[in-house]
Amino acid sequence: MDIHAEKIELTKLLLNTNDITIIKAIRALFKKEVSTDFWDELSVEEQAEINKASKEIEEGKTIDYEKFMEKHRV
Repeated sequence: MDIHAEKIELTKLLLNTNDITIIKAIRALFKKEVSTDFWDELSVEEQAEINKASKEIEEGKTIDYEKFMEKHRV
């Protein structure tokens, strides 16, 4: 089924329902899709850690994965 047919089918289902829970759930999905940016959901501390890590990567302050794992393997 192509996207246009899917949209028509969903529209029919929506028009034929009287279940307010379904309608509210659909509205919530659209609001979340439009307005949610994961960055905005992070705490200030989490954002700072990510920014710090990005800067360290840019400066070449990284370690090879295998070398890191060697220290932590039993």
